[in-house]
Amino acid sequence: MSLTLATTTPGEPEIFASLQGEGASIGRPCAFVRLSRCNLACTWCDTAYTWRFEGDNRPHRDDRAFERKANQLVLDEADVAARIMALGQDRLVVTGGEPLLQGAALARMIALLHGISVEVETNGTVAPHPDLDPLVSQYNVSPKLKHSGNPVDSALIPERLADWASKPQAWFKFVIAEPEDLAEVLALQTRYAIPGARIMLMPEGTGSDVIRARARWLAPLALEHGLRFTDRLHIHLYGDTRGT
Repeated sequence: MSLTLATTTPGEPEIFASLQGEGASIGRPCAFVRLSRCNLACTWCDTAYTWRFEGDNRPHRDDRAFERKANQLVLDEADVAARIMALGQDRLVVTGGEPLLQGAALARMIALLHGISVEVETNGTVAPHPDLDPLVSQYNVSPKLKHSGNPVDSALIPERLADWASKPQAWFKFVIAEPEDLAEVLALQTRYAIPGARIMLMPEGTGSDVIRARARWLAPLALEHGLRFTDRLHIHLYGDTRGT
């Protein structure tokens, strides 16, 4: 029984403690585990080392392919759970990649944790495994808009979005690159009756200067439409680095 994880350096799993940098839990001390593999391919993805391995020709703005052995690691579920418990945090963030691709194994690992609440980050295209769903207190659902470069029929699956919108523990986090992206968000909000209080707008960017520049026009748009704004705190604190 095992999980496939991303690495910080070859042979070292990306399991760490930090402050949550985005979304409804921003600023909260958490343990993190980053899983490998993704079913989508965002052109601006800042964790392409979890999926864009050598031989994968899906487009990415950096056009870099990563060596799989150096960037992917398989660990026993009990080993992963022990490493998380050793961090001494009361909250776990499971990120990726797309964590729900490993839903059954993830559920078995989380069942081994004690006194830890769990939030899972997802692109919203994969249904939670039935054994996993009761163990998760918060989902950070980030549907991918057109600027991500993914085909719409792959990135925005109606039955999945409808299901997420009905879950009170699901928060929606939309990556915004241009003001025009907001029209897509508002259309999805209307179509799926997503409560505005659970929609967060986040500027796209892997550098503080870009994030702050976009925040200057995105924050007033969030205010105008009654939506929440979220920063990328970890980028400001640590830069675009692994294990932070």
